[in-house]
Amino acid sequence: MRMSTLFILVTSACVIICGLLPLHARQRQGKDKATLLANAELVKKLQLTDLCLFTEARYTRHPAMADRHAPFQDHPLALEHFPSGSLVTPPHFHREGP
Repeated sequence: MRMSTLFILVTSACVIICGLLPLHARQRQGKDKATLLANAELVKKLQLTDLCLFTEARYTRHPAMADRHAPFQDHPLALEHFPSGSLVTPPHFHREGP
């Protein structure tokens, strides 16, 4: 079998699978609706907070609740200790007043 034929077969299979993924998602959404509603009720009952994105530093766990200077808690020119700090953007704060 030529390499170009193998490439076309693999690429075609990948395109077909990617085309079927939305159909599978729509099918699962209907089946999982009861579970999602039960989970939403549990979150409301237990008063759970935001999703924990990373487990390393407190300012990457909940970016919405981080303060501006948390990444630089050692000193302002400190290098980032954790790799997830390069993936999470700093929180946007709205300044009130002048």
